[in-house]
Amino acid sequence: MNNNFTIEKINRELNNKIISCVDLIKDCIKKIKSDNLNDFITIFENDSIEQAQKIDEKIKSGKKLELLEGVPIAIKDNILVKDHKTTAGSKMLSNYVASYDAYVIKKLKQSGVIILGKTNMDEFAMGSSNETSFFGPVLNPHDRKRVSGGSSGGSAVSVASGHCAVALGSDTSGSIRQPASFCGVCGLKPSYGRISRNGLISLASSFDQIGPIANSSLDCAILFNVIVGKDDDDATNLNTKKVNIRNIKSKIKNITIGIPKNFDNFVTDKNILESFDKLIKDLRGAKIKIKEINMSFIDEALAAYCIIQPAESSSNLAKYDGFRYGFDSKVYDSLDDAYKKNRTMGMGDEVKRRILIGNYVLSSGYKEAYYNRAMLVQGDIKNKLNEIFKNVDFIITPTTPTKAFKIGEKLKDPLKMYFSDIFTVSASIADIPAISIPLKSNDLPIGLQIMGKYMDEENVLKLAWNLEKNFINK
Repeated sequence: MNNNFTIEKINRELNNKIISCVDLIKDCIKKIKSDNLNDFITIFENDSIEQAQKIDEKIKSGKKLELLEGVPIAIKDNILVKDHKTTAGSKMLSNYVASYDAYVIKKLKQSGVIILGKTNMDEFAMGSSNETSFFGPVLNPHDRKRVSGGSSGGSAVSVASGHCAVALGSDTSGSIRQPASFCGVCGLKPSYGRISRNGLISLASSFDQIGPIANSSLDCAILFNVIVGKDDDDATNLNTKKVNIRNIKSKIKNITIGIPKNFDNFVTDKNILESFDKLIKDLRGAKIKIKEINMSFIDEALAAYCIIQPAESSSNLAKYDGFRYGFDSKVYDSLDDAYKKNRTMGMGDEVKRRILIGNYVLSSGYKEAYYNRAMLVQGDIKNKLNEIFKNVDFIITPTTPTKAFKIGEKLKDPLKMYFSDIFTVSASIADIPAISIPLKSNDLPIGLQIMGKYMDEENVLKLAWNLEKNFINK
C-alpha cells in the first residue's frame, strides 16, 4: 500500500502549502502517461488542471480546504460523468458521451475532489482479470506480466501505482475486492442498496454496488461517507446514515470472528494459507475469539450467481442494438441483420457468452430448472448467513484463492476464471458488506476479506482499521 498517498496527508499538505494542487494533479497525470499500465481509458487533463487552479486560488486567499477538496480520484468507466465518454470497456459504447452525472458523481463533485479520468475495466464488468476490455488488459504494477484483477482492475491499479489517492469501482461478485487483493490496496463492497446505482451501467441489477478503493480502510470510510445518501431516483437505494469515523478508529472489543471450515480446500497458493494462518494465530494471541463456522454453501453461491447474473445481464444488454444505444456497424442488409452484426461486431466473446447463457436459463422449459432454482438457492444462502451471524460478528477468509495470475493464463477457460470469485461471491449473493485489505506477503499482494452483517459497514471498516493498525502493518 502507498501509505503516503492518503486523503488526510493530501489535505494537510495542500492547506499548509507544502504542495500546490496544480503540481499534484500534473504529477498524477504525468505518472499515468509514463507508467503505461493501461489503467485509464480517458484522462480529464484540462478539466482537472483547471479545477486544481481554482483550489490553489482558494488556498492563496487564506481559506482552508475541506477534507476532500483537491484530492485526485479515478472513476471506473461504467459510472456516468456528464460530458465525458463512458465506455464500460466495450466497443459497443466506445464513443458514448454521458448526458448526466451518476448520483455518486454529483456527491463527489460537491465534495471538491478532482476527477482525473475514467479507468479501464472488463467489458460491461464481465470478467475477473481485466482482459476482456476492448481497450486491452490493465497491467499489474507489481508484475506487468500478471493481471490486475477485474472487473475494476483499472481503479485498483490507479490507486496501487500512485496515479490517484482514491477511486470508485463497482462490485457484482467481487469486482472491487478481487482486484484490490491482486494489487495490494483496500476495496469495499457496500451492502446492496446502501449506495445509489443511478448512473451506473448495469451488469446484474440485483447485485451491482458502487464502492471505494483506497490505500487504507480509513480512506475507504471517508469516501464511502461522501457517496452514501438517499437517492429518490433509485428505487433500490435505502436511506441510511454515514459511518462514524471516530468509532471506526476506536479499539475493537468483545468480538467473535468466524472462519469457514475447510475453506483451505479452495486455496491453491501456499503463501495465502501461511499469511492467513499467521493472522489467525496473532488474533488468538490477542484474546480475540475465533470460531469455526459451516459455510459449505460457498461453491453453491458461485453456481447460483453464474445463473442469475447472466440472466439479468442478458436483459440489461438488450438495449444495445446500435440504434438506441451503441456501435452501429453500418454493414447490414435488413433490421434483423443489423441486430446481429451490430452486436456481433460491438461486443466481445465473454459478453456474448453470458448473453447466450442468460437467454438459455430464462427460456421456456429451462427457467424453472435453472433460474428459479438458483433464486431459491440464493434465498437459502441468505438465511444460512443470517443464522451464522447470530453467533459471530464477522466472517474472514482470503479474498481470492490465488495471487494475481499471468495474463492469458485463464482467458480460454471460463470456469477457472469464474472460480476467482469463490470467496467473494457469497457476500454479493447475501447483499452484505465486505472489504478486502492487504495481508503481508513474500512477493505478490494477497488480500484478507472481512464480511459483516447487513448494513453494518461501520463495524466492518472498524475491524479492518484495527487489523491494519495492530496486526498487518505493525
